[in-house]
Formats: sequence, structure tokens, C-alpha cells
Amino acid sequence: MTLTLFYAPGACSLVPYVSLTEAGADFDIRNVNTGAKEQKTADYLAVNPKGKVPVLVIDGYPLTENVAIQQFIARSFPKANLLPADLLAQTKAISLMAWFSSTIHPHLTPNARPENYCDIVEAHDGVKRVAQKLLLEDLKIAEKLLEGREWFFDHFTVVDAYFFWCFRRATQFNLDLSAYPNCLAHMARMRTRPSVQKVEAYEKEVQADFARAA
Repeated sequence: MTLTLFYAPGACSLVPYVSLTEAGADFDIRNVNTGAKEQKTADYLAVNPKGKVPVLVIDGYPLTENVAIQQFIARSFPKANLLPADLLAQTKAISLMAWFSSTIHPHLTPNARPENYCDIVEAHDGVKRVAQKLLLEDLKIAEKLLEGREWFFDHFTVVDAYFFWCFRRATQFNLDLSAYPNCLAHMARMRTRPSVQKVEAYEKEVQADFARAA
């Protein structure tokens, strides 16, 4: 099986990078400079007409959306134990990732790009304020789910990889997150994992390369 991950530093393509590394998968990386709008070029749109990352190309087939990509990785590399074994627990894991994708992620994006949600510049602070209120409500739920636990389930799973990116992104908006010690501890645990250390080091390299090319 030939795997190619289309990856952009800072973006949620970090999620499958971590999971592929945890799985011990052999995969290639194609870097996408979203700052230069490479995801909107004709070549990229031929791979993913949605114009977004990540894309995991599997033997020539482009798979999009992290909820699906994470499941594919976990099920393709069962020895890595990246999903709970129990069927109900697996379904709960998918439900959590769907929540990250459909709720937490959309409450993150307005903080970085309020112009995507309102074309009135004077209203951008209000857009961010509403998004932050919703985001903090989301994190209260995650905080409760992580209470007394190292991971969302009995062991590390692809759910943890996905939430790591979500919470890491939240830390980049100058929010006071001190009310979420379980989430903060989860992020700290994630950063001890070699997979996360690898992708964060790679992220810095790619960011530097893009900066030099600008």
C-alpha cells in the first residue's frame, strides 16, 4: 500500500501525521503552503476539489476528512491499537472525532480568519468573541471527559491525536485556558510521544522553508 499525506504546517493535517507515525506506516509527505494559497491551485484541486488539507492518497485514491482518515489508519494498522477494541467504544471514538470536526474545529477557525465569517472589518472582534465563547464551552465538555484519565479511552487512540491538534490550536489565540487543567495535562502528555515530537519538529522545518521561499 502506497500512502501520501498532503500536509500543511499548523493545519489539522498534523492529526493524520501523528496517527500514521504511531501506526508505524510508511508514507510520503507532500507539503502544501496554505499561506501562499497552494491549496487553491489547479494542481491541488485536482487532488482535492475541496481545496483543503489533509488529503491521504491511498494507492492513488484521495481520502479527505480527518474523521474518515483516522478510521482508515486505525483499521489498516490494527496492531497499533489506535481504536478501542469494543464496538461501542469504537463508535464513541468516531462520535468524539465527529464532534471535534463539526463543532470544536469550526469554533477555532473564526479566531484566525474572522473575515471568512463576516466581511465587515469592524465586526471581526465580535466574530472572535462569539467563537471564543463557544470554544470554551466545548472545552468544558472535553475537560470533563478527561477527568481522572490519561487518554479519552483506556489507552492512546486516534481520538487523542485529533484532540491534541484542537487544543493546541486553542492555545494559539491568547486565551486563558487555566480552567482546563485536564486538557493542558493531555497536551503535555501528547508532547512526550515521539510521534508528536517528530511532527512538531518537522512543522518548524517546513515553516522555515516556506518563509525562506517567500
